[in-house]
Amino acid sequence: MGNSWVLVALIDAISLAVIFLFGCIGETINEKAGNLNLGIPGVMCIGAAGGAVGALVYMKTVYQALPINIDEISFSFGNLVSYLLLMLFVIVFVAIFAGLSGLLFSFLTTSLKANQNVTGLALTTFGAGFADFIMGLIRTTENKPLFTVASKIIRFHLPYDEAAFGQTGTLLLGNGLFVYICFALAVVAFLVLNRTRIGLSIRAIGENPATADAAGINTDKYKYIATTIGCTIAGFGGFFYTMSHVGGTWENSATLQGLGWMVLALVIFTVWNPLLAIIGSIAFGFLLTLPYTVPGIGFVEMELLKIVPYVITILVLIFTSIIGKKNVLPPGSLGVNYFREER
Repeated sequence: MGNSWVLVALIDAISLAVIFLFGCIGETINEKAGNLNLGIPGVMCIGAAGGAVGALVYMKTVYQALPINIDEISFSFGNLVSYLLLMLFVIVFVAIFAGLSGLLFSFLTTSLKANQNVTGLALTTFGAGFADFIMGLIRTTENKPLFTVASKIIRFHLPYDEAAFGQTGTLLLGNGLFVYICFALAVVAFLVLNRTRIGLSIRAIGENPATADAAGINTDKYKYIATTIGCTIAGFGGFFYTMSHVGGTWENSATLQGLGWMVLALVIFTVWNPLLAIIGSIAFGFLLTLPYTVPGIGFVEMELLKIVPYVITILVLIFTSIIGKKNVLPPGSLGVNYFREER
């Protein structure tokens, strides 16, 4: 059991699952408010750039004047303050960058009534180019060691006896703080959307904004709030990809964009439910790692396994359409702008 390839695949899947889950939570909040935000891949790229800028600002301040030996950097309660300060810096910068992209989408689609599909695609194009530009500026040869160190610090986990717990311990305990924050955030998002007045208002706007408006709900305000918060959360998926999943490196935005498009599919797969998104994200991550972890797999089988997540998503979409139950269908006004004068 300790050396099972399934456990190895699950350990690898957790890192991908966090990227998917951050993005899925954010897009679910967007869509629950009736905004079909196809700009999520771009928002994740912008969040990645924001997190990298925040990490660099902190690392320049603390480590620039010091000789850096990456092998000697390890988690200890003695450097807990530095660890938390780095977390604070990246959280603030990701929130600013990704949150502003949400405000931009809201302004264009809610205030100016621009087409949501076109706006989202434009945001993805802009976000990818913006991230490549920013990362090209800050990931110089001089700064690369700082990103490597920041990545290692961000991936710190509480110490545990690996000999005693084996790979099961690595799966459950060997993750950085953002992994547990992400899973907790999915639970919070579910509770807010389904157990609070704010969540009820957001869902009402997503289903029928005219009825919500007639009931006294400020549709524009809630759309702005839902979209900005959703994009902020999705931005952390891009940050996690850059600073944790790939160890503080960056080549271009192509891979992250691809993961962002899979996030849009995952929202459908999990029928707009943040709790199901936890399972779906792990499943997507697991399926994506399978081609590289199943022992003795051939080329054809590897290529077939790579398309399984997409095939499953299509089947889920067909299945939910056939069932036609309200709780598995998208919000009624998804992707449709609300014009109050037409009420």
